[in-house]
Amino acid sequence: MNSLFSDKFFYHIYPLGLCGCPERNDFSCPAGTAFQKLTAELLKIKKLGVNALYIGPVFESTAHGYDTVDYYHIDRRLGNNQTFSDFCSECHKLGISVILDAVFNHTGRDFFAFKDIQKNRENSPYKNWYKNLNFYGHSCYGDSFDYEGWAGCKDLVKLDVDNPQVREHLFGAVDFWIDQFKIDGLRLDAADALSKDFLDALSHHCKNKKNDFWLMGEVVYGDYNDWARPGRLDSVTNYQLYKALWSSMNDKNMFELSYNLNREFGNGGIYNYSPLYTFLDNHDVNRIASTVSRIEHLYLLYALMFCIPGIPSIYYGSEEGLCGTRNNSGDRELRPTLPPFSGNIPNYAAPRNGAHDLAKLIPEFASIRNNNAALKQGNYRQIFVSNELFAFSRSFEGQEIIIAVNCSEKKQKITLNGADCSRGYHSLLNEEKLSPWENQLEVPANWLCIYKKN
Repeated sequence: MNSLFSDKFFYHIYPLGLCGCPERNDFSCPAGTAFQKLTAELLKIKKLGVNALYIGPVFESTAHGYDTVDYYHIDRRLGNNQTFSDFCSECHKLGISVILDAVFNHTGRDFFAFKDIQKNRENSPYKNWYKNLNFYGHSCYGDSFDYEGWAGCKDLVKLDVDNPQVREHLFGAVDFWIDQFKIDGLRLDAADALSKDFLDALSHHCKNKKNDFWLMGEVVYGDYNDWARPGRLDSVTNYQLYKALWSSMNDKNMFELSYNLNREFGNGGIYNYSPLYTFLDNHDVNRIASTVSRIEHLYLLYALMFCIPGIPSIYYGSEEGLCGTRNNSGDRELRPTLPPFSGNIPNYAAPRNGAHDLAKLIPEFASIRNNNAALKQGNYRQIFVSNELFAFSRSFEGQEIIIAVNCSEKKQKITLNGADCSRGYHSLLNEEKLSPWENQLEVPANWLCIYKKN
């Protein structure tokens, strides 16, 4: 397996929402203080066990950040190039890698090239920068021409990333980000809409600039092998597993999760070569606290995420059980302004469940994963599955760990089919030891056990 970034645990921030920025950019306001505020929270983020930060769009845009206006300047609602550079430096001092949201598939309508086309039409030197310009039609915004918008959204004008001038501009921006901010990688927005040739060229460019530079693509549907492969991307968003995680709990159908894990990471699994990006929620989907049918499963899912193959991540606020759903008015409930780590906002689910405390549980499991290579890079093997019970192992260079999951309302025993208990196992959650002849685990209700071979 490609080990690049397999040791990371991500914290995902959508800064325009978190920091309470105005919904639209007036392009005249003074630089905001978002990065100074975020710097003050870095130690709290670090204490979660986080060692990588994925920060959503930060460059000058008109509204939500994905409608870029200038790839070379930080959005003034957040700050400026210097304050962001200082923020990145503080992240690196704490051992936190910085991954930027790169929006290359489209620009906003206020982007300089599009503005020039509005003014000069066919005579614009940028007329070939965009896809499917039609100077015989009119756009829904009243332009004297029409164009292709991403997924039908006309405020997001689709770039022709195979145009050499467009590539020069975008690759120059990446060089600038690496030189100015010392970033460690990119999350490519709408990577499944970018041409494969562009992705290959971008990868070649970035790796020549910085050989350990990490490229992760947002891919929702399709065969991830088309994107995550040598010479292209290092990882993609694992939406297939995302759905299986919460759905298997809600439906009491652990066969769904076991099927997906086997398909992806079992013996002959189709994605064994690369650690994929694992998440329970993000800025585009409902918060996991609003998705689970039983709040007890919230804690179980976070614990499980650190044990399955992949690179775990957490979306800001969700470490305290923040709720939120998409609705007809948009995504703002998914991207709220927060007094960071306050824990007293009405939209939070109850953060504690008996002995479990989500804000304490996450760093505990992050530490378990960090201290056991098998959980970061190990092979995956299924041991047992039923509707409510599931057990699997992770092994790496002689280290073997067994994980047993119970999503039912009562404690149950799981038989460790095929597990070699001759050397015995000890729990990574407490001091309990399995006898050498024992091949059953009693797993608490809505919880899991983690046993490591002696």
